[in-house]
Amino acid sequence: MNNPNQLATGTLDTLEKGNTLLVSARKINGGKIQLEFAEVVSTSDKGVNLLAMLNKSDDRFSSNARRAWMSAEPTDAEEYFGINFGANAGWYINEKREMLELNVLNPMINNMRVRILVNETTEPTEYQAANLERAAKRKGKDGDYITHDGDYIFSNTEVTLTNKDTSDMHVFLSPDSTSLTANAKAETFTSMDELI
Repeated sequence: MNNPNQLATGTLDTLEKGNTLLVSARKINGGKIQLEFAEVVSTSDKGVNLLAMLNKSDDRFSSNARRAWMSAEPTDAEEYFGINFGANAGWYINEKREMLELNVLNPMINNMRVRILVNETTEPTEYQAANLERAAKRKGKDGDYITHDGDYIFSNTEVTLTNKDTSDMHVFLSPDSTSLTANAKAETFTSMDELI
C-alpha cells in the first residue's frame, strides 16, 4: 500500500482553503516531538477576503493559515504517518531546536484526514489569562483587542481526524463593534491584575 503522506507535497505559501499541511516536527523534552499543522480556515463563507488579497505582500497579512501543535512519541508518529522521525531523518538546528521540515499536504491516518478545528471562547485557559497580550484575539498583529459581549476572545485550535467538511464544525464568536469594545474594556478592568 502506498503511503498517502508524501513529504514536500505542499507549502504554506500555496495552501488553500480546505487543505491541511503537516508543516514540520521539532524535538521537545522527554524524547517527544511536536508536530505543527496548518489549515486555511474561513471565518465565514461570504466570499474572498479582498483585504488579505490586496495586502498579500505585507508580512502582517502573510499566510492566513491557522496553526495547531500536537506532541507525539516519534515511534508512534512514524507508525501512523509512515514518516521517518528517527535520528537519520534529516533533522537540523533552527533557533536552538532540532527541526524536521515535512510539508505533507493533507496528511492522513488510517484513511482519515488530519484537520484543524477552531473554537473561540471568552473563557481563557490559565496560560491565556496569564499571557493576555499574546493570547487574546486582536485586529492584526498589534491591533486593538477584539471582544464578544465585552469579553476578550480566545481562539483555540485542536487537531482531529475526519473526512467530513469541517467548515460548519468551527466555533467563531461575533465581535463587538469597535466603540463597544473600547468602552467595555475601559469600564471592566482598571488593571491587568483584575483580569487574571
